[in-house]
Amino acid sequence: MDPSADVDESATLGEGTRVWHLAQIREDAVLGANCVIGRGAYIGPAVRIGANVKVQNHALVYEPAVLEDGVFIGPAVVLTNDMYPRAVTPNGLLKGEQDWHAQGVTVRQGAAVGARSVVVAGVTIGRWALIAAGAVVHRDVPDHALMAGVPARRIKWVGRAGTPLTPTDDGHWHCPQTGEHYTERDGELTLNPPPEG
Repeated sequence: MDPSADVDESATLGEGTRVWHLAQIREDAVLGANCVIGRGAYIGPAVRIGANVKVQNHALVYEPAVLEDGVFIGPAVVLTNDMYPRAVTPNGLLKGEQDWHAQGVTVRQGAAVGARSVVVAGVTIGRWALIAAGAVVHRDVPDHALMAGVPARRIKWVGRAGTPLTPTDDGHWHCPQTGEHYTERDGELTLNPPPEG
């Protein structure tokens, strides 16, 4: 851990986890093994992060976010936690913790969120999904979806390697990098088991 990092004594860091210059990890946050927290990144109170997660420079992960194993959070990503933000109450008083209900973002296993993306409070990003740089994600993302734009929409499917999939003659999808095959049904993509033998 870099000496300039601010890690609360109640936070838990898994074995092999590295925290770089000027990063802040707040109270009761839990990080799994072999994570990398980049320069100037912020991890909010009680955030839960799995193993082998990368949170790049200046990313902001607000509580109560959950990042599962193998997640990538790009530089300057913001995972928000307030659907209707205000600094003050209707009578003009500064809002405190009791005046709002935090809704965390959930990022499922292996998913990646590209640089400078914003994910709105309460959204779940599916397993192995890929969010393009600069996207604004305001609704749940299916597994393996490649999302881009403002607001984000699905433009392709991606495999576990992050490579866009190509359609096959039988209506399925193929990963040119790994050779894996996928089936699309009702707007969802699932990985086919490897052939027997």
